[in-house]
Amino acid sequence: MTRIGIIGSAGRMGNALQAAVAAAGHEFAGGIDKGGDPLALAQSSDVLVDFSAPGALEFNLDAAIHTGVPIVIGTTGLEERHHWLIDSAAVSIPVLQTGNTSLGVTLLSHLVREAASRLGEDWDIEIVETHHRMKVDAPSGTALLLGEAAAKGRGVHLADEAVRGRDGITGARKAGTIGFAALRGGSVAGDHSVHFLADNERLTFSHLAENRGIFAKGAIRAAEWIIGKAPGRYTMPEVLGL
Repeated sequence: MTRIGIIGSAGRMGNALQAAVAAAGHEFAGGIDKGGDPLALAQSSDVLVDFSAPGALEFNLDAAIHTGVPIVIGTTGLEERHHWLIDSAAVSIPVLQTGNTSLGVTLLSHLVREAASRLGEDWDIEIVETHHRMKVDAPSGTALLLGEAAAKGRGVHLADEAVRGRDGITGARKAGTIGFAALRGGSVAGDHSVHFLADNERLTFSHLAENRGIFAKGAIRAAEWIIGKAPGRYTMPEVLGL
């Protein structure tokens, strides 16, 4: 039985994670939220699952490094500095970071990358995501993950090709760009569609999340997988063997 510690345990996602730990037959080692002690939690855990906030990431990584405990990071809204911290931690411990722990989204990103690698720039790419009214970051971590998949398929950098908003007289769409649109409202757990649009035909890949349980289930699958791995930075596709 694996002891799984949850960082960000009090919210809706934290509750879903606790349920997923029990459903998988593992031990809930404990949970912390803002003001909690990540080091004490790491000392009593075989693996940590972090769905807290970007501001807490450095402390959580330090705790994992100090104890040698692997960590799965599902926190979204990460910036360049956070990814530098993750890369640094991965020298000492196994770290899996992802914008979405859903197994379905993981497969979706693989399909998007494959499609982008085979369709030319005459196929425009647009990513549309919808989330509940309380979500604070946009585009979502999942939308960015899908954008990165499309960019890798085309052999370009997403930062160079992303278009995150359109307003007013924008002019014609630039070939090769990857567009994002974010919708917010209601209680939507997370809907994502990637549209490939060419003259006279369209191809759409979609994933609809009905509740947070799918993310929790995928996170626990990742936590099981990462135990015993060598130090390094890992991804959800590796969990599925993609």
